[in-house]
Amino acid sequence: MRWREKGEGMSWSFKNLGKLVAAVLALVILAVPLGAWPQANEEVAPGLRVGDYLDQTNAHLAKDLLPPEILKHYEKGEYRNRIVSYPVGTAKWEKSFLEATEKNATTLDVDERGTIVDKVTRKQPDFYYGIPFPHIDPNDPKAGVKVVWNQFLAYWYGGSSYNRTLVAMMSRRGLDRGIIADGWFNFYDGVPPKYRQPNPNRLQSQFLGVTKSPADLQGTSSLTWRYRDPEKRDSVWAYVPALRRVRAVSPANRSDGYLGSDISGDDGFFFDGKPEDFQFKLIGKRDALRIVDPNAVSGPIPITPVPGGGWNIVTDLNPPTAGFWLPGWKGVPWAPTDSALAKRPMWIVEAIPKDKYYLYGRIELWIDAETWDGAWNRKFSWSGELVHNYQMQARVNHMAGDPKDPEWLPASTIIWACAENFKLDRATLGGLRADPQAPAQRRVPLEPTLFDAMTLTRYGK
Repeated sequence: MRWREKGEGMSWSFKNLGKLVAAVLALVILAVPLGAWPQANEEVAPGLRVGDYLDQTNAHLAKDLLPPEILKHYEKGEYRNRIVSYPVGTAKWEKSFLEATEKNATTLDVDERGTIVDKVTRKQPDFYYGIPFPHIDPNDPKAGVKVVWNQFLAYWYGGSSYNRTLVAMMSRRGLDRGIIADGWFNFYDGVPPKYRQPNPNRLQSQFLGVTKSPADLQGTSSLTWRYRDPEKRDSVWAYVPALRRVRAVSPANRSDGYLGSDISGDDGFFFDGKPEDFQFKLIGKRDALRIVDPNAVSGPIPITPVPGGGWNIVTDLNPPTAGFWLPGWKGVPWAPTDSALAKRPMWIVEAIPKDKYYLYGRIELWIDAETWDGAWNRKFSWSGELVHNYQMQARVNHMAGDPKDPEWLPASTIIWACAENFKLDRATLGGLRADPQAPAQRRVPLEPTLFDAMTLTRYGK
């Protein structure tokens, strides 16, 4: 399996594709018990069953299960995906996480700002862990922000991470520009007890991104600190090699695209806006189809240890993943060609930014009602026009370590996250592996000095 340079992006070589597919199938067949395979007769909608492919011939059958703009891709033959089973009740968490979730249900609330507080003291707890609000009451006026906090804690549970990714910026013609970047995320809240760190600055998270290629962007770096204090804005620094200086920059532009792409700072892992900066409203609950890794929902994914600590969470058996890598593909270049669709229950939450200069006037979030994992992030202009959809593949927890005392964290064989810009008819794929061995690691130890603003000069050279 090899990759080769092509223009500014990367192109897949299919010389050994047959061997690759066979290896993937062998891995899954050996790893998955017979009873874990999806049932072909399971109905998803009238006339639509698990095992079917959703495409141009039957897209109308899924009209109540997808956002209208996504349904159009299937109606036009631009997306095509197999439907698989991902039943409710299969989510896995560590014992300490489940115990914390049970306790949170009786001890936590949100205040008028939308900050998590103790029900009795009305003060912010020293540490968040577990799902804070496992039981959502649709009649609760605070239900919207509670669902959003649940999705934060469900993601932070996976721990700090290091990834080398390909950011693929595309038009209808195909790949216009490929950016390879290293990214480190450090989480202080939400991680299991054994991974907690001292937190003298009362931080919630830190992020460092460093561009590796192409040459005109190499060394461009960005560092963000997010504070637990609801009144304190993020601290953001940037390093541009041409200036050879670290500069503090405004945190107010988190809705703008990253390096000219359609992925913004507030997209992150799905929705990464500070909850206190928005007004939330629960719209309702519905069944919906979402993008999934078919291997991740059908059986175990091998998670291997990283020397020095942490886990490798993506195998090196990943297929092409997106349409622009497939010769002869007739759909849009950013289509999730190797992913599948699965029916899941979703909470729908509306977010209105308090900042009237925010790029979007309304955001609609579709969040899994069991795993709290975001699926569809729909963005509307201040005049109400749909302009953007951030489409996320499901994160599914798998076992790592000693089966007698296991850790559970998200793992997959493919990665796909798509920020689609409908006004400009283009999209950006994020999270793609820069090469088959590119690091995709969780719960890795990260030195505090890595996130020092002056460190940017070292990575920018």
